[in-house]
Amino acid sequence: MTGEPHKPPALRFDAVVHSYGGRRGVDGVTLDVPAGSFCVLLGQSGCGKTTLLKTANRLLEPTSGHVFVEGVDVMSIPPVLLRRRIGYAIQAVGLFPHMRVRENIAVVPELLGWDRARIAARVDELLDLVHLPPAEYRGRFPRELSGGQQQRVGLARALAGDPAILLMDEPFGAVDAIERAHLQDELASLHRRLGKTVLFVTHDVEEALRLADTIAVMRDGRVEQSGSPLEILARPATPFVADLVGSHDALRLLAVVRVADALDGAAPGANSTPARAAVRSDATLRDALSVLAQSGDASVAVERDGARVGVISVDDMLAALRRLTGGRGR
Repeated sequence: MTGEPHKPPALRFDAVVHSYGGRRGVDGVTLDVPAGSFCVLLGQSGCGKTTLLKTANRLLEPTSGHVFVEGVDVMSIPPVLLRRRIGYAIQAVGLFPHMRVRENIAVVPELLGWDRARIAARVDELLDLVHLPPAEYRGRFPRELSGGQQQRVGLARALAGDPAILLMDEPFGAVDAIERAHLQDELASLHRRLGKTVLFVTHDVEEALRLADTIAVMRDGRVEQSGSPLEILARPATPFVADLVGSHDALRLLAVVRVADALDGAAPGANSTPARAAVRSDATLRDALSVLAQSGDASVAVERDGARVGVISVDDMLAALRRLTGGRGR
């Protein structure tokens, strides 16, 4: 019995260089983005992250090297056809001001030749998905929306043609902190539900840690290090990476470890320890520590699907950090 053929990554950057004005904005980047993953390009302004992202849909073309989408070299795909199969959301949103919300969202489905009934159903489905009631918002113009609402419509438009890949360039950079946190939570939830491959550009370390499966830290057009948020924080490859992500910040470490990981290492019999407050098993240790601080208890109950599956204490959290970071947790 033969196994399934090897599935290529959703995106592959192979020794990609992009030069302009005698300068290499991207300098030999090789990076794989697995299908269904959430990969964040993190770095300071001018490091090449947006330039790299734009080579994926040929808004910019590689000077040398290759970019592959699901195993196909993007240079072999006409740009218009390529962009119809890849969602794209940016900080400026780019909604057409003379079009109503429903018309903005329908742009790609119309280009794909969908019939009116299918388009109307898709518009309402997506507005529900981004928590904008269709009856209230589908007929509005962009000027009648807040910044956060415009970003939600922009995200809906990027998803309209049901692309497997979504490119996002600082999409929440222009909204206030509260709305930004809400949008981050909703994007994370959408990613879990829809399974899209996301390549996301940001200079915000907290945003990267909150959203990413994988982080690629960029500097001067190159990838300085790539890995999971925990790997980047616990084992930075260079002093630059350590300084950028704040690798010595214990709270950031707590924010990338799940309660379930600490529960796995909790002492036997801990389930019988009294605990009034509770957290979900997929919450972070920072969430659990906050609940503990508010409750005043020595431990917090852990729940999965509404059922109690154990408890953890501060000692359990510290032990989990030590175990997962090779002894760095204190």
